[in-house]
Amino acid sequence: MAEFEKLELEISVALKEFADSTKKSSKVAADISPVLDVTSELPLANLEYWERFIRDQYDNALASGYSHRWKFWQSNTPRISLLDLCSWDGYRREKALKTINTKVPNKLFLAFVLRRLNDWVPQVRLAAQDVLDKVLVNTEPSYVADVICFTLSHWSSWQRIDEPNRKALLDTLANKDIAKHVKLKLINSAAGPLASILSEVGRTDALDDSLEEIAASAIQPSLRAKAYRSLLEGKVSWFEGREWEWTDRRYNEGRMKPIVAERALSTKIPLLPTMLLASNDRSSLVRRVAAEILIKELDNLGSASSVLASKYAADRAAAVAERGKFALKKLAGDTLF
Repeated sequence: MAEFEKLELEISVALKEFADSTKKSSKVAADISPVLDVTSELPLANLEYWERFIRDQYDNALASGYSHRWKFWQSNTPRISLLDLCSWDGYRREKALKTINTKVPNKLFLAFVLRRLNDWVPQVRLAAQDVLDKVLVNTEPSYVADVICFTLSHWSSWQRIDEPNRKALLDTLANKDIAKHVKLKLINSAAGPLASILSEVGRTDALDDSLEEIAASAIQPSLRAKAYRSLLEGKVSWFEGREWEWTDRRYNEGRMKPIVAERALSTKIPLLPTMLLASNDRSSLVRRVAAEILIKELDNLGSASSVLASKYAADRAAAVAERGKFALKKLAGDTLF
């Protein structure tokens, strides 16, 4: 049996056991811990699939357990639990959020809570907003870091979340433990939209002091490139949205133009040493960024400009070499380029 199918089976069995324990006739106290155990390591990358799967399997288990309609004196309505964060019923999603006291037991269910900030029912969004601060403060920092990174990589497509809730999520990074886990996740992850996540985190100054470490140590080249660009430009930028731009009003033609916002870094770094580090990076993505910055900073680097330009001109990557040759021509005063 494939590992994925085995995991689905384990979750189905745990959901069935929990549904059975919630019956009025059950002699066993309702215990959700088996469900929490089997879902604790589920990858957030498949969050939408697992939400649908848990909802469908739990609904099926409940349907088989609450079918005694002739016993009119017994309630056929199952008790509210964390699993109702995935329910089709907005009333149950809202009540599930209101039952959360202090923390969420694993990162999967924390991700479900945060997804309710973009829920299609306004009352559910309000309930998620009310519970947001306490669950983020009281839940395990590593869980919060994982879920925040996942959320930041997706929330540009969330149309219902409001700015106060976005700000509340970002303000969580003021917690040093959470910020540390976010930094380590960025550095040690090899795949995913890490550069985009760093851009979104850049709305705050939580990782400004860690950018040099990220640039030097991150596994993913595009993340190192993003970190070096932010350091060398002294600012961090992120995608803010899109707005309509007319290209020809006579013919009613236009396009959606991306809006890029930026913020100056709260820390300053020495330009030349950082340029030298970037020029020796093993990835051409990083060296290309450094070559682009060199062209902008030719007049501020003194004699080092020609040394770096010559180095880039001889680079084995064509995109880097092209920029190095451009810089050499500019230093030579050649305007025919």
